[in-house]
Amino acid sequence: MPDSPVVRLEKDGEIGVIIVNYPPVNALGPGVSDGIIEHLNTANADPSVKAMVLIGDGRSFIAGADIRGFGSGRKRPPIGQRTYDVLDASPKPVIAAIHGFALGGGLENAMACHYRIAVASAKVGLPEVLIGILPGGGGTQRLPRLVGAQTALELITSGRHVPAPEAAGLGIIDEIVPEGVGLRAAAVAFAGKVADARPLPRVRDKTVSADPAIFGAMRKSIARKARNQKAPYHCIDAVEAACTQPFDDGIRREAQLFAELETSEEAKALRYAFFAEREVAKLPDLPTSIAARDVTSPAVIGAGTMGGGIAMSFADFGYDVKIMDANREALDRGMQRIRSNYATSVKRGSLAEDEMQRRLARIHPVAGYQDIGDCDVVVEAVFERMDVKKPVFAKLDEVMQPDAFLFSNTSALDMDELASVTKRADRIAGTHFFSPANVMKLLEVVRPSKASPETLMTAMALGRKIGKISAMAGNTDGFVANRSRAPFNSEMVILLEEGCLPEQVDRVMVDFGYPMGPFAVGDLAGLDIGAEGRKRRAAANPNYRTLPIADKLVDMGRHGQKTGAGWYRYETGDRTPHPDPEVAAVIKSVAAEMGVPQRTFTDSEILQRLLFSSVNEACRILEEGKAYRASDIDVMWLHGFGFPRYRGGLMYWADGIGVREVYNQIAAWHQQYGERWAPSKLLRDLAQTDTPLREAKPAPFA
Repeated sequence: MPDSPVVRLEKDGEIGVIIVNYPPVNALGPGVSDGIIEHLNTANADPSVKAMVLIGDGRSFIAGADIRGFGSGRKRPPIGQRTYDVLDASPKPVIAAIHGFALGGGLENAMACHYRIAVASAKVGLPEVLIGILPGGGGTQRLPRLVGAQTALELITSGRHVPAPEAAGLGIIDEIVPEGVGLRAAAVAFAGKVADARPLPRVRDKTVSADPAIFGAMRKSIARKARNQKAPYHCIDAVEAACTQPFDDGIRREAQLFAELETSEEAKALRYAFFAEREVAKLPDLPTSIAARDVTSPAVIGAGTMGGGIAMSFADFGYDVKIMDANREALDRGMQRIRSNYATSVKRGSLAEDEMQRRLARIHPVAGYQDIGDCDVVVEAVFERMDVKKPVFAKLDEVMQPDAFLFSNTSALDMDELASVTKRADRIAGTHFFSPANVMKLLEVVRPSKASPETLMTAMALGRKIGKISAMAGNTDGFVANRSRAPFNSEMVILLEEGCLPEQVDRVMVDFGYPMGPFAVGDLAGLDIGAEGRKRRAAANPNYRTLPIADKLVDMGRHGQKTGAGWYRYETGDRTPHPDPEVAAVIKSVAAEMGVPQRTFTDSEILQRLLFSSVNEACRILEEGKAYRASDIDVMWLHGFGFPRYRGGLMYWADGIGVREVYNQIAAWHQQYGERWAPSKLLRDLAQTDTPLREAKPAPFA
């Protein structure tokens, strides 16, 4: 067999070093597995080689399979001829030397080696469940034999990445390479020590058993999070096989379960989401010669719920951040809220006490503008009104260095109007965080007309550096995420006018896969927030469709959880939403005043009324050139609104129904309900040519 271009074999004394070089992350792409097997066979046939090291060039060991191959009809090697099987059967010891990531097939190859060593910064894991499949290279059989069934279940069904020191404690890693010692040198030395050790320690030869009750308990524990999904349950079935069947039988059972998942609708949707999240970072109309600036000293203006969450986002990723507010009392309240949020994480066990103290120490409350003048980026997060934000931007323009970036955490306001009060319109952009800002992954970067490419790239890059998924949006009312969601928000209240109740709508959306129903989410966010936006839009548009039921509740002081009542009522100290007869009475009264006939609704009609309205608006957004791609809108819905990931995203889900069927239903509702359901031109054009929504060609970005 000819030498593989992506895998090479070098000799280091009596040790053969098999090196994977498939940039950027050494995925198991074409030629990698064959190359490993080729060089493993060569080294085993060479009497001068006593042991082998498997190591990766570049920034990772092996970061996993090449996802593009899944579901493509690719031919997989039969059991017994895969890298995992050949590594496992090697008559000479093989040591996996891990840096960067060993994920999925990468960790499965490492577990098929006889020993595993890693640098402390490495991470390992089996994240296949996150793309709707299970570890199909022996991972469900070998991991339980290393760490026990319970831990294996937790790691495989969560897909989490495990830091090397923790992995060593669990038994996945045999040795952590001391700091300052090169990984290759350490691996070669380790190989020399174990070269003559026999019998070889094969993971497959270890035994594992478990109380059968743990499998039922795990199925029960994931039921809410894993509803409507197959992969987490198939993972449990495979680990159960590891504990109840001989290794070879367990491997065959794993392969059977994997095959059932690989081409499932769930796996297709999750693969689509995976690639959409990578595509969203691409800005095709900006010059590639201009790079983002590396900003290092952020400040946040406003210590309210959003400002505090943004400051936490910076601190969580190692940034020292300054935070200020209009007065000392507001700043003190904000800092207390930050401390309480961190303390809650410690109490839940998701954050260590010492790490909380480190993060708090990075957040520096300051008295006024004079204390932030040396910062290179400022995120304004004051109240969502133009007359409040404009004076802040004018003052920032005055005190900040000329090359500092000024970003606004606005959810809907005109960024060009905000930039107009400064002399640096080219250095201003929107950075719309979603609530709670320290938790939600989406950062919508809003593009004003005068923002420079460097400014936009810097905002996008900054979001990624603090753990967000950055997505570009045009400067339109509500931008992309909230604008596309607005019809959903209106339609859910209009449904009440026609006879629905909040709890019915919420049940339908939770059954669909949302973590919370939209009315419960409204109570969490605060009904007064939405009312403020409705007032602004009604003042600007005489034809604006009012929502009298929602406005009536706000007028009654029912602002949501913070007032103990909104769409639901809440007991003191309890966030459980309870259906409220008073709300039902308000709905009935207002509907009677409006003269709207009452009727019953099927779950399907409720679901489609909400989501089709937003699909139509998303098409308008693309038609106007306010988003780059339909898949960008899907990413925003996944990470901004909790759209169920295993359904791919709003537009992907609608494609599953069919663009013609979506258009026909919207056209029918247009006839029934009037102009709010007028089909967009883009949707009509796509339906006429039967072109999927996600293949729509949007207008040039505007």
